[in-house]
Amino acid sequence: MKTFNEQCYDLLMQITKGKVTTYKLIAEALNTKAYRAVGNAMKNNPNVLTVPCHRVVNSNGYVGGYVNGIEKKIELLKNEGIYISDNKIINLSGYLFRF
Repeated sequence: MKTFNEQCYDLLMQITKGKVTTYKLIAEALNTKAYRAVGNAMKNNPNVLTVPCHRVVNSNGYVGGYVNGIEKKIELLKNEGIYISDNKIINLSGYLFRF
């Protein structure tokens, strides 16, 4: 059986370039309300090059944290065509990936 973190990473692999999801949506897809545990899984992602944890943001559109720094997360998201202003995604619903 996979760990909670591994289950989070499996879900993340479904998110295509140019889309984002939220900590809450990942938790709900795993039938839990452990939103902070999802954030902790992202923070401890051992494969940031292959598991796109930069595509997980806060429900209010703010980019949230990132293991390599918020500036790097914003850079990665912008490179995928996501518009961000003041650390917040503009039109989050247009980029949102739901499981």
